[in-house]
Amino acid sequence: MGKKRKHSETEQAAPLKKDDSAPERPKRTLLGWKDKAQDAEEPKQPAPEFRNKEKVLVTCSRRISFRYRHLMLNIVSLLPHCKKDSKVEAKSSKGATLNELVELKGSSSCLFFECRKHKDLYLWMVKSPSGPSVKFLVNAVHTMEELKLTGNHLKGSRPLLTFSSNFDKDVHWKLLKEMLTQVFGIPKEHRKSKPYHDHVFAFSIVDDHIWFRNYQISVPHNEADKVARGGLDKMTLVEVGPRFCLNPIKIFGGSFGGPTLYENPFYVSPNQIRALEKRNKAGKFAKKIKAKTRKKMHELSNPLEPDEFADMWKDDE
Repeated sequence: MGKKRKHSETEQAAPLKKDDSAPERPKRTLLGWKDKAQDAEEPKQPAPEFRNKEKVLVTCSRRISFRYRHLMLNIVSLLPHCKKDSKVEAKSSKGATLNELVELKGSSSCLFFECRKHKDLYLWMVKSPSGPSVKFLVNAVHTMEELKLTGNHLKGSRPLLTFSSNFDKDVHWKLLKEMLTQVFGIPKEHRKSKPYHDHVFAFSIVDDHIWFRNYQISVPHNEADKVARGGLDKMTLVEVGPRFCLNPIKIFGGSFGGPTLYENPFYVSPNQIRALEKRNKAGKFAKKIKAKTRKKMHELSNPLEPDEFADMWKDDE
């Protein structure tokens, strides 16, 4: 029989275990394989910037006149990020209908042209679905077809928005300025827009009315007259059109309604103006009738004396 080994010998003969675990596999990306150490060394990319996805729905009410329809089409041609829809009946339930339309079209704002009595044009500027919304009376409308101005700019180019200093005075003007900026400001890198600026939208406040003008930025293109960066003295503005004036009536907290945030104390409706004109005309007619009655009363109270020569030729017969 063989001899038994001592316990100490068996302990010395046992080899030490090595760490034979496989190295961690690199991470696979679209650009190739990346090790974790390499990924840790690279700086983290900044968060994605805010992208403006503003879309505007433009529509009008039924029985709108041709001049106001042409104004709406002019605005549609100026805003490449807008969507035009069919006419909507101007009833008391138009708010719910338009809110549903805005949601179906995937828009965030709405411009609704409402015509009443074939004479008066009202413009609703709405941020949907939570508001706010503004109701304007549109005056002094001049379309591009009427004006025939010499200015011209590329369709779909992005405009520069300019506002007069009056917009920073009161709170309601600041709100209107922000809404006009969001609606008329074309988003950067929009698929239908051109990536440069060649015209200006000017909004100015005169007599508590917002006046809109559209100007082309005209730059000389001759090689001898090349404009250096910042050479504004050689640039000129040429008006393109259209022209219109916005008289704010009310600002609501919701979309097409809600609590009233602001009401214009100087607003007078066109119906009241027409009624005053009719009263003035009726007053002229009443004055004429009163003058006739006064003349008759005067003739009756002051009769003429009989003429002694009235019957002179009758006696000879």
